[in-house]
Amino acid sequence: MSAASPRTRPKHMPSHFHAVVWIDHSQARIFHLGLSGSDEITLHPHLATRQLHHKANAVGSGHAAPDKAFYTDVSKALADAGEILIIGPASAKTELASYIRTNAPDIAKRIAAVEAADHPSDAEIIAYAKRHFKLPLPRVQARG
Repeated sequence: MSAASPRTRPKHMPSHFHAVVWIDHSQARIFHLGLSGSDEITLHPHLATRQLHHKANAVGSGHAAPDKAFYTDVSKALADAGEILIIGPASAKTELASYIRTNAPDIAKRIAAVEAADHPSDAEIIAYAKRHFKLPLPRVQARG
């Protein structure tokens, strides 16, 4: 019998197969999800976050350039995920997806979606991802 090709999923999935990353320009909150719960990693850009103010007749857009080292760190944190959901409030989510597609095409193949999300709590991020990936939500105990 030959070994399974890398394109086929093993019959036994890792317990944390799915990942969701909520990202803005100041942090990335990464959750690896599975039937046994979730793990969280929070990463911050290497460059000090700075406020940029746009002045009339000035050169430049007033936006900071994407922090490539930050996106590299986030990509590495997502490397073992089977399916990835990227969410966030502004352009960082699409910048991250573009960075991954350009610099880590093997990870890019596993991006399931890139979606807008304001500033949810950790529990809201996990619940959103579980709905997206159709994972079972925790059962609520009935009173009585």
